[in-house]
Amino acid sequence: MLKPTIISISMATVMAGAAISPALGVIAKAFPDASVTTIKMILTIPSLTIIPFTFLTSYLTKKMSKRTVVIIGLWSYLIGGVGPQFMPTIELVLFFRLLLGASVGILMPLSESLIYDYYTGKERAQMMGYNASFSNFGGIITMLVAGWLATLGWRQPFNVYLLGIVIFVLVFFFLPKEEVHVPPAHEKNLKIPFPVYGYALAMGGVMLAYYAVSTNIALYLEQANFGGSALAGMTISFAAVGGMITSFFLVPVMEFFKKYLIPVMLLAMSVSFLMLTLAKHVPIVIVSVCFIGFAQGALFPVLTMNALNLVKLHQTDRAIAVLTTFIFTGQFLSPILLDMLSNVFNQTSIRFQFALLAGTILIFGVATFLSSQKKVVEKPEKMESAETAGEQA
Repeated sequence: MLKPTIISISMATVMAGAAISPALGVIAKAFPDASVTTIKMILTIPSLTIIPFTFLTSYLTKKMSKRTVVIIGLWSYLIGGVGPQFMPTIELVLFFRLLLGASVGILMPLSESLIYDYYTGKERAQMMGYNASFSNFGGIITMLVAGWLATLGWRQPFNVYLLGIVIFVLVFFFLPKEEVHVPPAHEKNLKIPFPVYGYALAMGGVMLAYYAVSTNIALYLEQANFGGSALAGMTISFAAVGGMITSFFLVPVMEFFKKYLIPVMLLAMSVSFLMLTLAKHVPIVIVSVCFIGFAQGALFPVLTMNALNLVKLHQTDRAIAVLTTFIFTGQFLSPILLDMLSNVFNQTSIRFQFALLAGTILIFGVATFLSSQKKVVEKPEKMESAETAGEQA
């Protein structure tokens, strides 16, 4: 039961922000004086507390067992997740969302570092894939349920966070209470390698683009006269479907695309946003959202593994804190930056934001593809130089 227990922790974190995205439309009607950006912040404001609490987690795990820290995080998760439905003002709703973010900041680093504690090699890669895959599965269920609950009123969707009770039971009975890991004296002051920050920046950019779907899809469907909250919940769930497929088959996907996995997934995401920009029918929208999730489901585990492979085992929590900081900075900035650019260009259509993302991601996709090509070309050149040097010797 250790594997499903660890995976369940990750399920809690992935659904933290986006779970109630299908309900944004009815929440906006419940608080008519709140601006569109403020309503979107219900999804993104947890990022503000996620970031500092990820670093707090790396400190706490040096003082107490990870199991104890997870239990603390789950109690905060339940209170911050369910609490907003009882609040009379948008300000209090946002306050409880900040508490939810604090709990995610505690849980998220542990959901991945526990995999590095208990698994190695190919099994570790599989677990990273399963972790992301079942997280997306949880996202599918919760967003579908939230979309249905939104038809009953703006308060009901927050009940999806009661899933935290099930996760608490699993952790309480099946997660071992391991000893606190103390690094060797000569490794205590080791710094996080600089390339880790590069991977973190890349993950922040991917999250900024990916979260544009969650924050905009309900408004996008209304602008296009495609449908309301229920359709938004179903549509967003297909992003999780796509992510679940690539994450579940992560090892074969990595072996198939090899060095080209990252540029291929970026190009797929760019084309998907372009399809959203031009879509005239709901099936095209669903396929596009699915492929955005498909790309993200491969990019996040691969970028995370690349980053964590650069650090020592006792640095894993700190490295994940760095990755998480950039991820949720991208999540928080997503609606703010995109809305700002829309205002700069005097464009109110959500299609404009999707077109902007399509072009930007295409640039980065081409750049990474050319970089991968360069590495492939350089390798035989180096081999030829070595052979020439050997002949001269």
